[in-house]
Amino acid sequence: MAAFVRMFTGPVVLSGWDHLADSLRTGEPSFEKAFGVDCFGYLKQNPQASAEFNAAMSQGTKAPAAALAAAYGFDRYKTVVDVGGGDGTLLAAILRGHPGVRGMLFDTPEGVAEADAVLAREQVAGRVTVHAGDFFAGVPTGGDLYLLKSVVIDWEDDDCLAILDRCRRAVPDGGRLLVVEPVLPPAVDGSTPPGAYLSDLNMLVNTGGRVRTRAEIEGLMTRAGFTPTGLTPLPPPFAALEAAPA
Repeated sequence: MAAFVRMFTGPVVLSGWDHLADSLRTGEPSFEKAFGVDCFGYLKQNPQASAEFNAAMSQGTKAPAAALAAAYGFDRYKTVVDVGGGDGTLLAAILRGHPGVRGMLFDTPEGVAEADAVLAREQVAGRVTVHAGDFFAGVPTGGDLYLLKSVVIDWEDDDCLAILDRCRRAVPDGGRLLVVEPVLPPAVDGSTPPGAYLSDLNMLVNTGGRVRTRAEIEGLMTRAGFTPTGLTPLPPPFAALEAAPA
């Protein structure tokens, strides 16, 4: 977890926390005050920071990926489209656990920069097509399960609705959407690891996103044209929320 620790204790992430009080007063992220550009714009402009971010996300994804691959019935689907899937760590774990499934990996050019090497190392490259693009503009068609892991957390509600709308346009009749996120209880009750609340504040200061409750995530799904169909528990604070086209 070295890259993960370095990122979350390094100056890029911590600089936004210097303006935490401003973010709490306004509800606006403070990353841009520190760097003159928003978080994802900064990563696009700084290849080294982008590579470090990708490595950290890969390391932080490995444990939830293994749990998700074991807990959810991916064998029901022919092609899983991992939207915002980074270097393919999550998709590779799913495909290793479900040999009959194929995958499509979709992220920004910076996000998929290391994907070919990861997929080859995990011996699933022959079952994956890699696509670079912008999920605010659209997502690839051709899948029957569209997967978003730790994507909704990064954005405020209107942006989340835009992303989910693009997925809704791509999900076929009979297909499904699967949103994998840390999920907060309706009220603080001791059931959720404290890190989930720190993550919520980290999203506030650095991206403008948030950690949401199940009702909040399912509310976004409904507004984007989906019908929630269930929840698969994962090691806390994560859960996988499924929805069908309405």
